[in-house]
Amino acid sequence: MSNNSEIAIEVKNVHKSFKLNSDKPYTLKERLIHSNKNKKEYRQILKGIDIDIMKGESVALIGTNGSGKSTLLKLMTKIIYPTKGKIITRGKLTSLLELGAGFHPDFTGRENIYFNASIFGLNRKDIDARIDKIIEFSELGDLIDTPVRTYSSGMYMRLAFSVAINVDAEILLIDEILAVGDQHFQDKCFAKLEELKANENKTIVIVSHSLDSVKKLCNRAIWIYEGKVAKDGKPKEVIEEYLKVCQ
Repeated sequence: MSNNSEIAIEVKNVHKSFKLNSDKPYTLKERLIHSNKNKKEYRQILKGIDIDIMKGESVALIGTNGSGKSTLLKLMTKIIYPTKGKIITRGKLTSLLELGAGFHPDFTGRENIYFNASIFGLNRKDIDARIDKIIEFSELGDLIDTPVRTYSSGMYMRLAFSVAINVDAEILLIDEILAVGDQHFQDKCFAKLEELKANENKTIVIVSHSLDSVKKLCNRAIWIYEGKVAKDGKPKEVIEEYLKVCQ
């Protein structure tokens, strides 16, 4: 059994359900007719996930849309919480889940660097020491001093990625964000992730439909199927099984 200190993320018997929204009847007649149908309905997304992700691993969560992989990643960030079970993370964590999450649309890119990096726990002095590197990596040039509401989705991604990789986090969580932007910057991001992958102190968890990227970036893949772990192992082997069922 692995020492707990070697585990970056522990997922223990995690279940997650979401309440389904339904139209409420308004008239007395409708209320009488539907009186027995007003019970809350839930959709179970995750059905007992048990995973240990070790420090220094690069792990891909794969699966079809609706399988629960993005929900699992959000649970790891504590954006949402399990219905049952628990998730333990060890180390400073940063995430790239939604474009512009944590950005204020009326702030400039530069102002948002300070705003966003502070969310990840950096103080003003820390950000001052990194800001030139962040701006340089983003390739936004003079546009860094314009409001981010004027940015394209690709520019958002450049800024978000540049901040996330420069906050010295031990755990980096990424959900499909690298599908946005031009090929040049995608290649640059992949090169940076490969550099981080080589660092035994960095743990990377990605959700991706790009199976080639999974093979390239990750040393482990976990296939989530209908809310459960269907297979966990080497990317090539897991992808082969996944394609047999889902292609």
